[in-house]
Amino acid sequence: MVTTSLAPNSADDPLAYRPVALVDLLDRVLATGVVISGDITLAIADVDLVRISLRALVASVGALAPPELRDAAPEGAVWPSGAPT
Repeated sequence: MVTTSLAPNSADDPLAYRPVALVDLLDRVLATGVVISGDITLAIADVDLVRISLRALVASVGALAPPELRDAAPEGAVWPSGAPT
């Protein structure tokens, strides 16, 4: 199992970390969503020739669906909140 150390173990010791499974981290990111952004600049001799701004939104469809579309989901569909429609 792949683990990372991202979640603090206790509020008393902020430097103490407990292992978090990568699958749990990915599930949380997809349920809430995350924005990834960056800039790339191509320059020659300190002259900026090309600048590219990159932005990506990573989330599950259920996390981004408005409530009126969640109500129109097929019978038995389960959204990230865990409540079936």
